[in-house]
Amino acid sequence: MEGHLGIWSLKNKELVDLLIGREGGRTTVKILDEILKNPKNANQLSKMLELNYKTIIHHTNIMQEHEFITKNKFNKTYYFHPTDKLIKDLDEYYFIKKELDKK
Repeated sequence: MEGHLGIWSLKNKELVDLLIGREGGRTTVKILDEILKNPKNANQLSKMLELNYKTIIHHTNIMQEHEFITKNKFNKTYYFHPTDKLIKDLDEYYFIKKELDKK
């Protein structure tokens, strides 16, 4: 319970809700981890994470709505990138991720 209180005391409630407050939070974390390593497109994410393409699109759409990732076109392909909004709260992201790993 103590760890849970730590999560909910974080300043970025939107990030907490995105990763903890939704059933698909763990999948979102897997996708974000890959995007944070290097920009990726939906096909790459689908293959790397062995997730359905539609699942990737669903999660990336939610992350884009919350402005934690953005997509940019290079040649004919869209690549997902972390936004400044996510980068500025990376410490909180990694704290939330660590708490999720404990469960």
